[in-house]
Amino acid sequence: MSRQGGLDAERVWELMGRLFKTHPWHGVPAGDEAPALVTVYVEIVPSDAVKYEVDKVTGHLKVDRPQKFSNVCPSLYGFVPQTFSGERVAELARRRTGRQELGGDGDPIDVCVLSERAFSHGDFLLRGQPIGGLHVIDHDEADDKVVAVLQGDITFGKVEDISELPRAVVERLEHYFLTYKLTLDAGAPAAAPVQARQTEVEIAGIYGRDEAREVIARGLEDYRAHFPDLKEQILSALRGSG
Repeated sequence: MSRQGGLDAERVWELMGRLFKTHPWHGVPAGDEAPALVTVYVEIVPSDAVKYEVDKVTGHLKVDRPQKFSNVCPSLYGFVPQTFSGERVAELARRRTGRQELGGDGDPIDVCVLSERAFSHGDFLLRGQPIGGLHVIDHDEADDKVVAVLQGDITFGKVEDISELPRAVVERLEHYFLTYKLTLDAGAPAAAPVQARQTEVEIAGIYGRDEAREVIARGLEDYRAHFPDLKEQILSALRGSG
């Protein structure tokens, strides 16, 4: 172990991990078996009428917005820790869709996790097996939605590829992401018919297990490129303060 000025930086790092809740994006590993089996941090459960997301600075789960309509996410929804939708993820999206203008959205890789079980709230970790995904494009940015199944789930746990799912399950996911950013015309009179404003969200295709794993693998590489040696930077700061 490294010591400087009497400070054991590695030991301090270990104790910090025991004493403080880690940031769900940066402090939780994706798992030794990623991308075949990944840790997922869940932000939203199907009963939520509010869209929650992790605050990138503090790591706390925050309210992003209340859903404007009655649609709710048809699955558990969150992201793979220590992933980033950057140039490598965008390059794959450009190659698969032919859309050369696409860039990464700068967020962790989103995951929809299918399970027969009901969950009361988000803000927890699970292990999921990626089986496919949706090529979601949001304002010329790759915003992939990987589809996974909860490890050990009695209904979905043995599904290996998105092609094995009933078509209606995939259609629910497609419908949600095509409509979850719709907004109301706030300036319309109260008696006027409801008018929803369409957003620039589209689904350019559906892909299977192998590509889902590649999206996650590229997201892990993008994260390491965007946040190089994050642990070592913290350890160096601790050593310098010793």
